[in-house]
Amino acid sequence: MKKRCRKVIKLDYRLIVATLAAAVRSGTPILFAVIGEILTERAGVLNLGLEGLMLIGALSGFMGAYLSSNLWFAVIIAMLMGGLFSLLFAVLTVTLKANQVVSGLALTMMGTGLTAFIGKDYIGKTAERFQNFPLPLLGEIPFFGPILFNQDWLVYITYLLVPLSWYYIFHTRWGMEMRAVGETPKTADSSGINVFAVRYVYVIIGGMITALGGAYLSLASTSMWIENMSAGRGWIAVALVIFAGWNPLKGILGAYLFGGVSILRLRLEAIGTGIPSHILMMFPYLLTLIVLVLSSGEKMRKKIGAPTEVGKPYSREEN
Repeated sequence: MKKRCRKVIKLDYRLIVATLAAAVRSGTPILFAVIGEILTERAGVLNLGLEGLMLIGALSGFMGAYLSSNLWFAVIIAMLMGGLFSLLFAVLTVTLKANQVVSGLALTMMGTGLTAFIGKDYIGKTAERFQNFPLPLLGEIPFFGPILFNQDWLVYITYLLVPLSWYYIFHTRWGMEMRAVGETPKTADSSGINVFAVRYVYVIIGGMITALGGAYLSLASTSMWIENMSAGRGWIAVALVIFAGWNPLKGILGAYLFGGVSILRLRLEAIGTGIPSHILMMFPYLLTLIVLVLSSGEKMRKKIGAPTEVGKPYSREEN
């Protein structure tokens, strides 16, 4: 009886570790998108085109890996393509002062349609993918080692990206200028900060990081291209930016929470709980909807630190 109990406990321990490790992997592409959008919105620009950028990153990354068999080259290609389409978005919203919500939706539709058209020739093909690489010593830490330090290199990049972006936003002069542009662009402009240049820079950088999240789906999560493989993660990232209060350190918690809910849904479906699969699929998005509803009020947005001028075009002639 004791041996059987020990065996059950051991199996449960392994299952918990495996589930949490999978939650980290599942949350990683969303985390990239969250960090990218935080940088963009901190500069005062709302980009709802994350879904399209992730699909562009996923397809261009897969094509790079398939054609070159070089994963890091594929990562660079994905980020460059994300930057290119973000530049187009910046021209529309920053220079031409087009409506940011409409422009973001257009970017999502363009990314969805363009990747579906170009990617149809790559469906069913496979390429190189990032494999798990246990970090020496760290990977041997009980419990946390297998969860956090037996991952692929792109996951490890997020471990550096999150604290560095937090430090950059809140503890550097450039980060202060970025926040000033998102909070009081008129004051920033009068103090000598080029509001338009700052917004261009962070829209492009944010788009490149978001595209890297899409590339994770085709270069690490899988080794293939699947049409619409982002599956709404871009929209989830927009909601998690609010959940995180525009803070990268809180963003990692939101991304992993969503990843955990997604993995839990798969586990429940696998063991046969009797709950219809489409109901289980609703859980992650229901959680996101709750976050949006709770944080949609103007008072709540101010309380959680929303950039004052996010979504509003800046014009010197009007100030």
